[in-house]
Amino acid sequence: MHKITIQALIDKRGKELELTLLNEGDNCLTKTIKNAELFRPGLALTGFLERFANNRIQVLGETEITYLETLTSDRLTLISAQLFKKEIPLVIVTKGIVPPSHFIRQAEKYNTAVLSSRLTTTDLTNRLSAYLDHLFAPSINVHGTLVDVYGVGLLYTGKSGIGKSEIALDLIERGHRLVADDVVKITRTTSDVIIGTGSEMLGHHMEIRGIGIIDIEELFGIRSIRLQKRIEVEVNLSYWSETEDYERLGIEDIKTTVLGVEIPIIKVPISPGKNITVISEVIAMNHMLKVYGENSALEFTKKLSQTLTRQSQTKDYLESDYE
Repeated sequence: MHKITIQALIDKRGKELELTLLNEGDNCLTKTIKNAELFRPGLALTGFLERFANNRIQVLGETEITYLETLTSDRLTLISAQLFKKEIPLVIVTKGIVPPSHFIRQAEKYNTAVLSSRLTTTDLTNRLSAYLDHLFAPSINVHGTLVDVYGVGLLYTGKSGIGKSEIALDLIERGHRLVADDVVKITRTTSDVIIGTGSEMLGHHMEIRGIGIIDIEELFGIRSIRLQKRIEVEVNLSYWSETEDYERLGIEDIKTTVLGVEIPIIKVPISPGKNITVISEVIAMNHMLKVYGENSALEFTKKLSQTLTRQSQTKDYLESDYE
């Protein structure tokens, strides 16, 4: 389960979000954020807590603070206590506004951090949501190699030792870019987009059997690598088998699902003398053609059907022509 402490949030994004801690005590900074969503507790400040999303970061703007300042001291203390009793992780007040002292004292009583940001409410929610959405995005690690080929992210999968790294090395030598080798971290950023990145420990190093570990950036330069890339096609490598039924026409797109996102999967058999590097380039270019609405396989079958129909009609006509 993803989570981040208040202290870690301040350390990593405090400068960007222009955050300042308003209450005292370090214990409140050890609380964890377990939800990427933000909440504006307008109704909660009036005392209506039946639908209060207490597990989210609470964002107070100028309107909410103006309302709190209209309350009597006793009413403000009561409302603040009811709010903080719900064990909310964090309160952020925007526009550099300092909330009433009774509000802050109740936050300290219930060990909840109150931060002030000089950003507007819109800027804060946009920046903070972008960071939290990325932090809490679902992700997995897969064994494979990710290469940017003509702008298309090709994820190579297959048994260990089948040649994924060697194919990637050949592609890099031809001017394409390595994203990750051996371990690819895949993150779903939106409902239909998955992004691949490399391991922080491995970086852009690659293991070539018989040679050992090589540094792609040092050998081929900075233009040979990418930090991340959208994964658009999975290329599954397997050894050639006489009994396997391989796709010949490519009329139907075979799909695979990764983190709930469907992407095309192409199964490529490995055999001696087969140039997988050129095939990879063709896969990338053919995918882009499909993105732009051109499907070579469908066009071929359409032309073939038209040709056969024309030949049949011509044959019937000639058979009936006795001139």
